[in-house]
Amino acid sequence: MSQTNSPLPRQVADAYVDDLIALDPIIGTYLGVKESSSKLPDTSPAGQEALAELARTTLARLDEAERRPGADSDIERRCARLLRERLTAELAVHEADEALRSVGNLHTVPHQVREVFTITPADTEEDWAAIAERLRAVPAALGGYRECLTLGLERKLYAGPRPTATFLEQLTEWADTGEGRGWFEDFAAGGPETLRTELDKAAREATAAVVELRDWMREVYAPAVEDAPNTVGRERYARWSRYFNGTDLDLDEAYAYGWSEYHRLLGEMKQEAEKILPGAETPWVALKHLDEHGRHIEGVDEVREWLQGVMDRAIEALDGTHFELAQRVRKVESCIAPPGGAAAPYYTAPTEDFSRPGRTWLPTMGLTRFPVYDLVSTWYHEGVPGHHLQLAQWAHVAENLSRYQATVGHVSANCEGWALYAERLMDELGFLTDAEERLGYLDAQMMRAARVIVDIGMHLELEIPADSPFHPGERWTPELAEEFFGAHSSRPADFVESELTRYLTIPGQAIGYKLGERAWLLGREKARERHGDAFDLKAWHMAALSQGSLGLDDLVDELSAL
Repeated sequence: MSQTNSPLPRQVADAYVDDLIALDPIIGTYLGVKESSSKLPDTSPAGQEALAELARTTLARLDEAERRPGADSDIERRCARLLRERLTAELAVHEADEALRSVGNLHTVPHQVREVFTITPADTEEDWAAIAERLRAVPAALGGYRECLTLGLERKLYAGPRPTATFLEQLTEWADTGEGRGWFEDFAAGGPETLRTELDKAAREATAAVVELRDWMREVYAPAVEDAPNTVGRERYARWSRYFNGTDLDLDEAYAYGWSEYHRLLGEMKQEAEKILPGAETPWVALKHLDEHGRHIEGVDEVREWLQGVMDRAIEALDGTHFELAQRVRKVESCIAPPGGAAAPYYTAPTEDFSRPGRTWLPTMGLTRFPVYDLVSTWYHEGVPGHHLQLAQWAHVAENLSRYQATVGHVSANCEGWALYAERLMDELGFLTDAEERLGYLDAQMMRAARVIVDIGMHLELEIPADSPFHPGERWTPELAEEFFGAHSSRPADFVESELTRYLTIPGQAIGYKLGERAWLLGREKARERHGDAFDLKAWHMAALSQGSLGLDDLVDELSAL
């Protein structure tokens, strides 16, 4: 092909998305591709290798594209920068065979397979016919995942026993929701009667596959990994950290930063706690007081509606003042998460055409009473102005970026950093004047600082500093990490346990919140210095939200130049 006909980087990136959807229909469903609704990916080692080969081929095509005239424009350069960084990080994870020991309480293949049904279109009989076909694909998808773990055992690549035990508990819950049937059968019950026989049969087969995987995990996998370490060590941690943060971090510096934020936030929390419960021994005693005596919402439907109101009011207050929001970006829905998952709230982005809006999800963990203090800033994080404004804006300006930048080219620390920046922004703008809500915000910030400390500390087995009030001079273990996290969080014990299992499951991801926030703040500070009195925060926000995702090093550079 002549150079004049060869693609530019954005075209290479978009071709990659098309090929990726063909290999992974779960991604297609998240993007709103109707043809994906009936399919699941090949999750076997062969399927994993096919994804890797696509990445290698795309990188070779990118090399050629970057030599083409016009490839040095800002919009092409930024896309190429992201695509190269992401595919290189993904290949490093693949070539280390990490998929062969992917076991934990979220983000594994079985979690993806189950969760995609919650966003698969289910409005028409045609939709449900596609769902029935997708249900029939569940056994093969879970079987491919088991092939990966079996190969991992052969190669002595083991998941940790703690994530394995938690995953077993989740599989047991998926297999029997308490009504004598499994999660897939509960889900299929919502389909039309005209497809009842077909749906019920496919759902029973899906549940049987869950039971089969659960039994194999219990009888074969768990005994094989019972003596394996729960932590990953410095080499694996650095690889995962690159994947989730888009930069090669100085992990010791990041660990020290986590401690500096811990001390700063502890001082602020003590001041705010004094307003709520004078003389409280710790801020978490004051938060415990709020659990019993603070403002709260009664009822699951009521809390969903209340959270919707939090986001609706935020949109009304921020649009036109600190952001300029398109009408379709203004729509976001509050939802209750299906049972059997992790304890943390989460967000799902809109489809590319906005036919399915962005949605926030609250896991209730069986509760019906919800204190307000730990929900307000969390919904600024998950919804508005957090994840929703960023990811929906990417979808809105996709034509000016590339499909890749607006969809699958996410860097976790960029997204989580923005969401944590959004919490801080609402505090800066005066939305958290109520003492309960502000202490809840600071508690959430402390949780993110504690994540940096314990995630790096326990995986690298670092020493606890001498000026720490907690076990100074000792080396981190998962047990100490859980004790520390529980002592510095208002969250209940089951949440703390779920969080620590999450850090063991996906090392390097949890540190991206605070480190990503630091990058966003640094980029804003440098841009403000460049513009001086002419700095326009609203214009900066919209430019920043319209450039797509970037790794943390690249992010600071690009934000500073806006």
